[in-house]
Amino acid sequence: MSDDSMGLKGKSALVTGAGGGLGRAHALLLAKYGAKVIVNDLGGAADGSGAGHSMADQVVEEIKSAGGEAAANYGSVSDAESATAMVEQAVDTFGSIDIVVNNAGILRDVTFTKMTEDDWDIIFAVHVKGSYLVTKAAWPHMREKSYGRIVMTSSASGIYGNFGQSNYSAAKMALIGLGQTLALEGEKYNIKANTIAPQALSRLTESLMPEFVHDYIKPEFVSPLVVYLCSESCDASGALYEVGAGAFCRIDKTRAKGLTIKPDRDISVEEVAENWQLINDTSEGTVMRTIGESTQETLKHCMS
Repeated sequence: MSDDSMGLKGKSALVTGAGGGLGRAHALLLAKYGAKVIVNDLGGAADGSGAGHSMADQVVEEIKSAGGEAAANYGSVSDAESATAMVEQAVDTFGSIDIVVNNAGILRDVTFTKMTEDDWDIIFAVHVKGSYLVTKAAWPHMREKSYGRIVMTSSASGIYGNFGQSNYSAAKMALIGLGQTLALEGEKYNIKANTIAPQALSRLTESLMPEFVHDYIKPEFVSPLVVYLCSESCDASGALYEVGAGAFCRIDKTRAKGLTIKPDRDISVEEVAENWQLINDTSEGTVMRTIGESTQETLKHCMS
């Protein structure tokens, strides 16, 4: 029996990369709270090669066995026709598309020196283009209905960088910008978009995490935040959350008080060098959440 305390009963959700790890946990918990779920998974290997049906089918069976509603989809998010088809499957099967959780991902870890163009392109194709294509297909349905919930999946690697992951880090940072812009463009249509940076055990990360922490970073400890962000009652939009191991934290951008010189004369390199510590001192910093706030702060001293 589903729990409708989050107002998710009857909502139609598409979770990409839901055949295992985080996506599976999200799909199962969304279904537990009454959502009808399209379980998308290409069924390939962690590096993006291969394909199969068993992963998505197994999650669909788990949901149905627990009394929920679900259908499998085996398309690639990086293919425009497949991305459109999985959204249309949600509309045709469940009557709408209310929720998109962009979770599908692969890894091609290699140092920047050894990285090939293919290593770079395939990561962007799956993470960035895939999230774009799926969300683009769902967007008009959400606008027409004046309702939508979108979750992007970034990473701590995107926020902080990580050795050997220049492709992955760049792609994950791109998703933060995409999510924030969709939040702005979707505001008047009641479409809320947020981004998570999860720390969780999956086939992508199990070799990167020491074994002694595996029990603390189960995917199931991330999904409660995802489900809440997908709920009707959650009013957050354009936010970034770091989540894992029972920690749920909003991440914001702090702007240092810095150095301000009125630009009514030439500004020298020496002035920048002499004030470098002040420029980098964030102890009196201010959180910036919009481009308007940032621009206003940049120009404020010019108007005095």
